[in-house]
Amino acid sequence: MHMTDKYLDANGIKLAYDDFGDTTNPAIVLIMGLGTQMVAWPEEFCQQLADHGYWVIRFDNRDIGLSDKANHAKPINIAKNIVLAKFGIPFSVPYTLEDMANDVVGLLDALSIPQAHIVGASMGGMIGQLVCIQAPERARSFTSIMSSSGNRKLPGASADLIKQMVKQTVGEDEAIKQRMKVIRLIGSPDYPLTDEELSQKVLTSYNRSYHPDGYLRQLSAILRNGSRVKDLRTITTPTLVIHGRKDPLVPLAAGIDTARNIKNSKLEIIEGMGHDLPKELIPEIVTLITDHTSAN
Repeated sequence: MHMTDKYLDANGIKLAYDDFGDTTNPAIVLIMGLGTQMVAWPEEFCQQLADHGYWVIRFDNRDIGLSDKANHAKPINIAKNIVLAKFGIPFSVPYTLEDMANDVVGLLDALSIPQAHIVGASMGGMIGQLVCIQAPERARSFTSIMSSSGNRKLPGASADLIKQMVKQTVGEDEAIKQRMKVIRLIGSPDYPLTDEELSQKVLTSYNRSYHPDGYLRQLSAILRNGSRVKDLRTITTPTLVIHGRKDPLVPLAAGIDTARNIKNSKLEIIEGMGHDLPKELIPEIVTLITDHTSAN
């Protein structure tokens, strides 16, 4: 197993990270989604990108995995925040998505990378958008995977799915069962994991770190951020948008809207893909990304 956690200080936060490939190659920074650790970027995926001649860096966002946690923060009332966000009413959060974008810039500073290709999945795509908005000079290209513009008019996940996503659990067994259920619900219908693969994936993540409070705080940061449509229209970074046609969590309309609002971006829709990175699709996704990065 390749996994070697290292740590760096970025934007006043200790971030855990891992890298693949030669440090003299152009950098690709991978930003993961809501409540999800960097290990959700499959090693095979990272290695294939590195084999194309890149220095590939994945990291744990703040408040998840082995990076610093915001445990000093007040408990989150997620139901209340969901309602307030729905009506566009501001509420306070321990940190914002803009703070998380600054963490990415801090990571680039800590690794002495003037400019990187930014690749973000789901919430990571939202953070990547904000890097391109707030620090465009640091992004050589941008790839947004299964993400959204935050436009409130877009269709969202079903109420049942949201209920499952925010359900509180007690004890290890229940937490693992719950996570397996969610992954099954949001995963790619055409590329399902076997029970063994699923349980291995969830256990690896659970044993590395289990931090449900961080998940709720990150979700609150997404809700608080709202629509980025106006700001997306200012992005000049060469952008590729990848979205699964069968994504139940962030429906395809969100990817289409993201691409529509970023000038000159390219949209690639993957058939049979849900809200995950199935091993069967890794070569296709790697090719899309490397074709995009090599042109920029």
